[in-house]
Amino acid sequence: MGLNSIQNILADQIIQTTARVTQENQKFLDLMRQVPRGLPHPDGAQLIRNVCRELFIARKEMMRAHRRLDDFIKRGIVPDDLERSG
Repeated sequence: MGLNSIQNILADQIIQTTARVTQENQKFLDLMRQVPRGLPHPDGAQLIRNVCRELFIARKEMMRAHRRLDDFIKRGIVPDDLERSG
């Protein structure tokens, strides 16, 4: 696998994870708009926890994608999963 291919894959992972963060953030905002109207209890509290957890996971994945591309560009580190597939 060429260096440009690796960089393209890593950049695409950033695009994908950023889109997921955007989607999960929208779910969170939509849910928060409903709070003043009163979500059904206790399902409402659990729903908020679930949405927050998914947003947290999405953000973590996005940060990981950024870190992988940064490591590749600055240090030439090819992630193990891409090294094996090439």
